[in-house]
Amino acid sequence: MRDGIINVYKERGFTSHDVVAKLRGILQMKKIGHTGTLDPEAVGVLPVCLGSGTKLCDMLTDWDKEYVAVLRLGVVTDTQDMTGKIQSRCDEGKLAALTEPAVRAAVLSFEGDYDQIPPMYSALKVDGKKLYELARAGREIERKPRRVRIGEIEILAVELPLVTMRVVCSKGTYIRTLCHDIGQKLQCGGAMESLTRSRVGIFGLEDALTLAELERLRDENKIADVIIPPDRIFAQNRAVTVNEQGQRMARNGNRLGEAQLADRLCLTDGEQVRIYDAGGRFYGIYAYERPARSLRPVKMFLTQEQTKGSGD
Repeated sequence: MRDGIINVYKERGFTSHDVVAKLRGILQMKKIGHTGTLDPEAVGVLPVCLGSGTKLCDMLTDWDKEYVAVLRLGVVTDTQDMTGKIQSRCDEGKLAALTEPAVRAAVLSFEGDYDQIPPMYSALKVDGKKLYELARAGREIERKPRRVRIGEIEILAVELPLVTMRVVCSKGTYIRTLCHDIGQKLQCGGAMESLTRSRVGIFGLEDALTLAELERLRDENKIADVIIPPDRIFAQNRAVTVNEQGQRMARNGNRLGEAQLADRLCLTDGEQVRIYDAGGRFYGIYAYERPARSLRPVKMFLTQEQTKGSGD
């Protein structure tokens, strides 16, 4: 069993579920999960969790994400991107009258928190039905706005009617909808022309690998070289080593007392730490509770296979 995260480059035409299905075939393992969907026409970073690393899926989904998007002004579609049916076009004279300063001001005005209405063509569920299923059936229902955060917007190029921008945003932000909303603010309409996800937390485009590259690495017996171990995600947390007694306790996911730590440490109440044994094997994340003078398990990553191979 392989445990950890692979930084996959999702190619155009694949859904996130397609990537997971293909990786199951490449790696010959079932326990694989992705960390947030990307539209089929979008490309870029898709961290995929393997084995015990699937316990990180929710955490990685919550991380801020970075995109490079191209906005096309002057058109509105039912999907809010250029794959959809065109609903309206802006008058050519009005579109030609747009100035670069006005466009820049409108784009940059979305930096910060704003209430975004999710698009009908999305996987959000209402009364058990996915919105895109309702949209394909010709139904449109009222959606409640959701507060999202646009941490950064950088305009990379303005070649009207196209605007290229880099966006750093919170979980749940639809870049298609951001493009639509910018077009609405400019009163000319707008739709997303293309989208690249360039970063998810610590995972960047520069390190992402295509499925074909991963298949080649598997054939060369080098796939382990690109699997990021779960403890790397918690690099900002202090590492704590347990003694032999602590190792037995941690192996079963039990609470740890201060006497079961290999070193005397000054831990703060609520501090979360990485737990290792003397051999450097990672057990999981524990939180220190000062009143009890002990650490409670928060998330365990030691697998049964690793336990059987411990020799204890």
